Amino acid sequence: MRTSQFPLSTVKEIPADAEIASHQLMIRAGLIRKLAAGVYTWLPLGLRVLRKVEHIVREEMNKAGALEVLMPALQPAELWQETGRWEKYGPELARMKDRHERDFCLGPTHEEIITDLARNELRSYKQLPITYYQIQTKFRDEIRPRFGVMRSREFVMKDAYSFHLDQESLQATYDVMYQTYTNIFNRFGLKFRAVMADSGSIGGAVSHEFHVLAASGEDAIAFSDASDYAANIEKAEVRRPPLNRPAPSRNLEKTPTPGKKTIAEVCEFLGASASNVLKTLILVQRPADPQNSAARNVYYMVLLRGDHELNEIKLSKIIGNFDFAKDDEVEEALGCRPGYIGPVCQEHRPFLGRIIADYAVENMSDFVCGANEAGHHYTGVNWERDCSLMNEWLHDIRQIGEGDPSPDGNGNITIARGIEVGHIFQLGTKYSEAMNAAIVNEAGKNQIMVMGCYGIGISRVVAAAIEQGHDECGIIWPNELAPFQVAICPMNMYKSDRLVDTVEKVYRELTEAGIEVLLDDRKVRAGFMFSDMELIGIPHRIVIGDRGLDSGTVEYQGRTDRDSQEVPFSELVGFIKARLA
Repeated sequence: MRTSQFPLSTVKEIPADAEIASHQLMIRAGLIRKLAAGVYTWLPLGLRVLRKVEHIVREEMNKAGALEVLMPALQPAELWQETGRWEKYGPELARMKDRHERDFCLGPTHEEIITDLARNELRSYKQLPITYYQIQTKFRDEIRPRFGVMRSREFVMKDAYSFHLDQESLQATYDVMYQTYTNIFNRFGLKFRAVMADSGSIGGAVSHEFHVLAASGEDAIAFSDASDYAANIEKAEVRRPPLNRPAPSRNLEKTPTPGKKTIAEVCEFLGASASNVLKTLILVQRPADPQNSAARNVYYMVLLRGDHELNEIKLSKIIGNFDFAKDDEVEEALGCRPGYIGPVCQEHRPFLGRIIADYAVENMSDFVCGANEAGHHYTGVNWERDCSLMNEWLHDIRQIGEGDPSPDGNGNITIARGIEVGHIFQLGTKYSEAMNAAIVNEAGKNQIMVMGCYGIGISRVVAAAIEQGHDECGIIWPNELAPFQVAICPMNMYKSDRLVDTVEKVYRELTEAGIEVLLDDRKVRAGFMFSDMELIGIPHRIVIGDRGLDSGTVEYQGRTDRDSQEVPFSELVGFIKARLA
């Protein structure tokens, strides 16, 4: 392709609303253009990359035996109402009415649609297992679209769904999809990790996320330094440590701490370590019907070590949905404003809610906690002597941290940042049971099918690749995803007939060898040409000039090479092919 036929739409200015590197560079390199908040047009250069991602995904899904379909983006409310998600999904579901006042939505996902298809198309156990997939545009009405195509309202996704007679069959397909995803991300040429994950609103008992590693990643992932263990930090379990609590050595004392509410303030004021200060949170479950005068708030006192953070997902699996109590609700529960609360209850105002404590607090002694009195903390607090700690209160409710023992017992945990670009789920019968998707089994009886679900964010992969590969000059694409593999940059081509002939010959030979070439035939300065090629991230650059013609060589430089090298014309095709292998 020639730039005269494939114009580059690069810009120098960084967009004011672009917060992360991928958003900035996708605009500057001319990959996308903003139409509205969270809605983008893909320009020719960006579309080439997007189609390459799709091509790799499609090839690997086909190899895995999945069957491609294309389902409607416009979905009737009736199917979502069957599963209860019409009410539960929330405002991110883009809803609308047709001219007959019937409810529809633009699909953010297709569990209901594929389950409806399966219950109408699949009749016998002999048709199972079967996996359908599609590559299609999805819609999510984000409250705050940001980060370009990373979190947009319209995005391209590959979603696949499998149907099975039993759990054993589902597990077999799940394992195939896990390997298929591994193959896909290896072909992308990206550094990634597959991690155990929470299934979230999609549902199901088992799931894994696939993360592209990048310092700017929104998700924290935990992995062992001595094994293959890896999990989203929200999913990573923290093992209960052996009971090794030091004996009390200090007396309980109420100590004035005026205006010191946070862990950091209390530690600085008392000269204490955060690991020896008890963090106390008050949570609330409010009545489902606030108009019911007989209903009351249910309160929870949550106890953690001061240097640990609450894992809200872990806690929600223990107590259900909750909110952090407001100041007046904390006072209702304990008679004290936040910042000074603790488990040493005063006789006149005992805490009547439920207490949940993290495993780590069990080994604390002579610790600091709120005194349930404004401007005061207790020091020298010890379990059993000063306040109770029941075994049934203890749970794993904190975030795993750097250096913690790995949950599999091998090595210690390292925390890295990742961008979630793929997620596979074992759905079980969540959707098939709700929608009565059954087949006739070998015994001649109806049996609800077991389901799996497998997604890849196609457009998100493009952004994630840029987040992982870029520098101050622009994008650094892996060979498999680059819009073009090689850029030819002629020096003053139109001032020399022999240079024109040579450039055309090199362009023809590389193209005929199956190499994707962008020939920059613009009448621009060399510096401008080079900066454009660096910005759009072409992995390999060939410079052809009169001096090279005299010596029979071209100047080659890889996108991340510090120096260029001379390559003979006669060896050029083989040289480039070796670097693309």
